[in-house]
Amino acid sequence: MWRTLWRSIDRFSIQHFKYIINELRMIKVVDKVNKELVVDLLQSIVEIVTYGDRHDPAIFECFMEYQVLGEFVRTLKISRNSRIEAPLLQYLSIMIQNMDTDHAIYYCLSNDYINSVITHQYEFDGGDLASYYVSFLRVVSSKLNRDTLCLLVKVHEDAVVSFPLYSEALKFAYHGEKMIQTAVRALTLNIYNVSDDMVYQFITTPPVSQYFSDLVLSIRKQCTHLDALVDATDVSCPLKRTRELLVETDKIVDDLYYLEDILSVEDSCLGKMVTQNLVSLLVFPMLLPLLQLGQSNGTDISAVTSLFVLSRLLQVVQGENMVNFVATTILYADAFSTVKDATEGITNGGNTQEGSSLFNPLNEMVCPETKGAENFKMNYLLGHLSEHLSCDSYIASFPCDDTLKERGGIYPFIFSDKQSLMLASLMLLLVLAESKDLDYRLAGLIGFRQTKTRMQKTNDSSPSQVFDGGFFVRHLPQILHALLKVLASEPPLSVQIQWHTGWLLRKLLIFQEKKPCSHDVHLFNMSYQQSCKSLRKELKGCWFDYIPDTLRNEWAKCKSVLEESSQSKDPSFVLELSCHQPTCGNTASALAWQSMVDAVKVFVLHLHLKAFIFNGDPYENPLTNLKSSSLAISGRKYVSDLSSASFGSETSLGSGIPCKISFSKVGARDIYMIPIATGISGKLLLLEKHPLHSKRGVVIAIAPLAGLNPKIDVNHPTWLHLQIREFGPSFDESKTRSHGQNTSSDEECGRWTIGFPDAKACDAARLLVLDEINKQRYSVEGLLAPLLQDRSENSTNCQEE
Repeated sequence: MWRTLWRSIDRFSIQHFKYIINELRMIKVVDKVNKELVVDLLQSIVEIVTYGDRHDPAIFECFMEYQVLGEFVRTLKISRNSRIEAPLLQYLSIMIQNMDTDHAIYYCLSNDYINSVITHQYEFDGGDLASYYVSFLRVVSSKLNRDTLCLLVKVHEDAVVSFPLYSEALKFAYHGEKMIQTAVRALTLNIYNVSDDMVYQFITTPPVSQYFSDLVLSIRKQCTHLDALVDATDVSCPLKRTRELLVETDKIVDDLYYLEDILSVEDSCLGKMVTQNLVSLLVFPMLLPLLQLGQSNGTDISAVTSLFVLSRLLQVVQGENMVNFVATTILYADAFSTVKDATEGITNGGNTQEGSSLFNPLNEMVCPETKGAENFKMNYLLGHLSEHLSCDSYIASFPCDDTLKERGGIYPFIFSDKQSLMLASLMLLLVLAESKDLDYRLAGLIGFRQTKTRMQKTNDSSPSQVFDGGFFVRHLPQILHALLKVLASEPPLSVQIQWHTGWLLRKLLIFQEKKPCSHDVHLFNMSYQQSCKSLRKELKGCWFDYIPDTLRNEWAKCKSVLEESSQSKDPSFVLELSCHQPTCGNTASALAWQSMVDAVKVFVLHLHLKAFIFNGDPYENPLTNLKSSSLAISGRKYVSDLSSASFGSETSLGSGIPCKISFSKVGARDIYMIPIATGISGKLLLLEKHPLHSKRGVVIAIAPLAGLNPKIDVNHPTWLHLQIREFGPSFDESKTRSHGQNTSSDEECGRWTIGFPDAKACDAARLLVLDEINKQRYSVEGLLAPLLQDRSENSTNCQEE
């Protein structure tokens, strides 16, 4: 009897499940008093149902029989300021998320229980309820398919008239919390990918379809904000503006990828809706600064921002129509201007004339279901452009004189004196040229070599003619010269901008079949010598011992950057260049590290570019020949013993110099100082005499030899000051950037002050430290000598050949 009385309850039994359900049914009002009890009951129900769905079908039969989902809905309705909504939505999400059987999912989505939970009047007062609610909606959307989607929509006369899951989710599309925005977008994509025609009709019909126009207008607003950051003149903190630029560009790119995900859904109606909004509300406004159809009304964004946005958009959003529309517009801007007045006088009865097959898809692309004067004008504009360009001979006879700079489009920016505009326009041009979706006639106008094979596959007589008339190929020498001027700018631009300029230069050097002219070779040699000079200067700095390792590290990075395709290249560097401000130098150890890394980066870039300018082949890595084994080492005895010494180890005192040092916690201590250089490595050891071995000592401190900069105190000639830098910072890129952003000076560097018996001993110690530093520096210089030797004569010979 007692065993039966104390027998434990099976919490996953049907009997216990019914007991829990009855307990919940007995709750008439949910308030602060019984909230915890209700939460426990909901948790138990979810655990039992999840278990039953996988292991005991009888439990789920009981779940359906007792209509437990109805109890969830009732609990919501009887809640009185109890804050029960958040835990209820959480447990309901967990239950639906963990359901595996189609039968269970189908039941949960039927009987309109889920719609009742969705449409309940919640009070979103800034707490975490919105997060739980949207998470619940996303979980429900993840269970949708062709069979279950119909359970959540209301249909009247073969048309969806209500879809609460979708409509309520869109209310949070622009919520301030990023995770909620992401959940809403995941939900919409789940719905779009079900591919239900009736639902497609619902979401592409006003007012629901306004979501797509609002989305594109939101991107356009972000572009305007980005442009304001680029054009800001009163900037007290350039680093803060740079971070803001990165944040804004990331937001724009995220939204573009979301649009690309929508366009990837296989539905022509949805695709046309999104594309029409994208073209009319974003792409065309971005093109206006390039078309130069009239005076600016003060609302247009700058050309450099337009070029950046278009480049990023074409990298993300795929498709022939979009690529060819942008290419046509920027390459034939004059054709748009010839119909500017005509578009203003067109009536709704006007007809657009169909043109060549190239532009017919464009007409379809921007021909919206909705009507409006602006859309009609753009359709007419494209129709007239199609007629204007229907003959291939127009492209072949394209002039290539200075009048092109007055034609609008991309031409004036490529030859602009403003470096940011030139680089931004070239970036967009390369994105177009390397796009697999670019039409052969437009590719022929650009004329880059890799487009020739694509044109020849068309078996058309015109491609060769088009290729011969490639405007940009004929003007490559001028473009290359302009890029070299950017590379040789004084004062030098940031390292990242120089690397991106080098990327453009390398791309165009590959396209050009001829060697650069002597003037360009001379310009590059000047830039190359500047990079050598900067690197030699760093040999006198406090991080010279890390130059060889940094060279090896940056060589691989630079190679990877230069070999990037235009489709994966981040064009945001043009924005950085547009708001570039020269920065003053700083002698702090961390900033000195960044200065050394920057000098190495620029030098490595020039090593890479020399190959394409003089050899035309990938440059063999010259750093593989750097060998430290042949370098001279210190003439001091017991070098191996000293060079391997570490903190706390015992080593021979050798010719250590007796001195004193004072520590804040232990006071003055008698020590021995030993500077030792071993090849490109160097240490300064401070040792205390071993208590049992008079000729040996224990290492109590170690500092890098490079950067010590020993100086005798002016007022105390027996004191020697040593500047102590970090021993070895990480080569991680984020670490490098953080060093470069520090603004403090000598306080970042440690300092030791060592006392000697007299001034003569102090000066002798200073000279000994300098001698070892020089030995270490000579080793590094000898290692780099083959790279830093003057190659101007060799470069000239290459050019003469």
